[in-house]
Amino acid sequence: MKTEYLEIYDHDSDVDITHKINTTELDNWISHIKYIQKELDNLTSIYSAISQTVEEDGVLNKLSKKQAENQILLNALNKYVLLRSNLIECDDMQCDMVYITEHESYRRTYLYHIDKYRRLKDEVYSVIQAKLTL
Repeated sequence: MKTEYLEIYDHDSDVDITHKINTTELDNWISHIKYIQKELDNLTSIYSAISQTVEEDGVLNKLSKKQAENQILLNALNKYVLLRSNLIECDDMQCDMVYITEHESYRRTYLYHIDKYRRLKDEVYSVIQAKLTL
């Protein structure tokens, strides 16, 4: 879905506006998750370069696990984009609410993932900073 086609018009209903905003939000989530994947690759490379003991493998394992989780979320969001293509076929409020409720569920999943990722990134940076100040 391309956000450039999602202009909001005066004649759009509240539900139409909500769907357009949700589509834009979904595009942003996917972009952010793709960026996080690159950032995780960079963090893993940096951490591997300064890691010299086996006891530090816990952090590398956490990074590897987060990369897998990130890919799973990216795949789920990409599938969700395809599911939303059926949105145009909704002809009643109940159908619209199914899509809106599903979007809220994906929003919670995305925000939880971002929170956990930021905590891991802070942990990695703390360890890197400690190693560089030795």
